[in-house]
Amino acid sequence: MRHKYTFTTAINRKSAWRSVLVDYLLLIKFRLTAVVVLSSVFGYLIQLDETFSLQSLFLLVAGGFFVTASANALNQVLEKDYDILMERTAVRPVASGRMRSSEGVMFAGLSCLLGISLLAALNTMTAFLGMLSLILYAFVYTPLKRYSTLAVPVGAIPGALPVMIGAAAVDGKISMLAFCLFVLQFLWQFPHFWSIGFLSFQDYKAAGYRLLPQQGDEIDRNLGLSSMFYALMILPVACFMWMRLDVTLTASLSTILLTISYVWLSYQFHVKFDRTAALRLMFFSFLYLPLILLSYWLL
Repeated sequence: MRHKYTFTTAINRKSAWRSVLVDYLLLIKFRLTAVVVLSSVFGYLIQLDETFSLQSLFLLVAGGFFVTASANALNQVLEKDYDILMERTAVRPVASGRMRSSEGVMFAGLSCLLGISLLAALNTMTAFLGMLSLILYAFVYTPLKRYSTLAVPVGAIPGALPVMIGAAAVDGKISMLAFCLFVLQFLWQFPHFWSIGFLSFQDYKAAGYRLLPQQGDEIDRNLGLSSMFYALMILPVACFMWMRLDVTLTASLSTILLTISYVWLSYQFHVKFDRTAALRLMFFSFLYLPLILLSYWLL
């Protein structure tokens, strides 16, 4: 009996630890955090013009991971009363009550301290931009979501800062290339977010979020047109990067072709304004950003 009890206890403990790990992965929004870190890595590789440093890349990845994890944890603590109202977010650990708010805040504080320290080991600029991104996301964008559609452009700033942070990690400066990459990622987010927002409108409405422009109780029909406008704005940025910066014609043409597709799908979203068109735009947006960043790095 003793061996059976010991074995069962070990299984239960393993299951408990696994549940805790899953909750922390949910707390930091692991997949989103990984995408943010990947964006910063692309910024680093595109800006890099000297010898590759594995140490610098490690500091960037680890520092960016912990800062992003901190921002996401704070976001869930601040939104726990609203997350529980949405089907997609009701299972989050703080909202569901599996994790106390104080535990989430303590984790966020420790992650922030560690992450900013690692970024500061690279240079002051990366640490400053990392802290700016966390503050804008957790303490400006998060509460603003309940009051105004201005939350979308405000949230697009910390959403675009990772690629600039990665570029700044190379030499501690915000180069024109870093700024242009930031603008590209900033503009990319509008069609990306609005397609997701269209699909999740009822959830957002139930939680009281005012992220989408409305006409009465319905989504403003011009949402697709606005998506098309922001996608179009990427074209002059890509042309500027080719004419004024050290960007190849091949990379520029790749970006222009991908952007034309992005504009077309945004236009289709405007014309049809249905779930299918929104899904197509959303899935293409997931591919669009890594593809243009890859082209700027490799081509």
